[in-house]
Amino acid sequence: MSDCKVIAIANQKGGVGKTTTTFNLGVALKNQGKKVLVVDADPQGDLTTYMGYNESELKTTLAQLMESVIYDSQLDTRQAILKNNEGIDLIPSDLDLSATEAMLVNAMSREITIRTILSDVKKDYDYILIDCMPSLGMLTINALACSDKVIIPVQDHFLAAKGMGHLLKTVSRVKRTINPGLEVGGILLTLVNSRTNLSKETIQDLKETYGKAIKLYNSQIPLAVKTAESTSRGKSIFKYDKNSKVATAYEEFAKEVLADDRQRQKNGITKDIAR
Repeated sequence: MSDCKVIAIANQKGGVGKTTTTFNLGVALKNQGKKVLVVDADPQGDLTTYMGYNESELKTTLAQLMESVIYDSQLDTRQAILKNNEGIDLIPSDLDLSATEAMLVNAMSREITIRTILSDVKKDYDYILIDCMPSLGMLTINALACSDKVIIPVQDHFLAAKGMGHLLKTVSRVKRTINPGLEVGGILLTLVNSRTNLSKETIQDLKETYGKAIKLYNSQIPLAVKTAESTSRGKSIFKYDKNSKVATAYEEFAKEVLADDRQRQKNGITKDIAR
């Protein structure tokens, strides 16, 4: 599995479905036969909670792994990995990660700490998904610095495009200075209310703002009570209600992600041959 793809799920706005997308995309990719690791890079630890873990039962977290890199104490990344009962693995997080982020300011490896953590386990996975916190601080920069691409969940809202400029500037800066292979995978529309025309207006707004520079995924994640219910029960939408519209949407989204990666790989091979 040396060709592991690392994807950051990021948006500095909260409440747009980053955590829900990270977990459900992870399970959807697993259902397509892929080995998946998800990383909770948010001090709130919502992904960790969503996947059914309490802070009291966590032995090793992302914060401890990052501090081991900062202080060169050689902590094995695999000590932190939890095996979820839905077939994907997790590096958990807790509130200690906030203090760790502050430590990064003076650390020599501050932008590539998460990259260092994941380097030893990438060979074990086809996909690593990183659930980013709703800010553009050092933790998000770390996630972008080790990712092949970033997926941006955007709520079905008339101000969806507002504020994305800061994220895209950060992505551009990271690509220019730290991670030249970083790409924007695309925008995923979430919390879509099919009973209104708002999604059409949102898509039009995003197209007018970003044109052909950024892909808008064909898949749209519908607004549904079942999503909130699955979250509160610590289950993916596939385990909670595999026949729901939300499950179908995430399944189709996973297929889009896989198709994009196959096309990128094909294009890369073609370029190599051309050289």
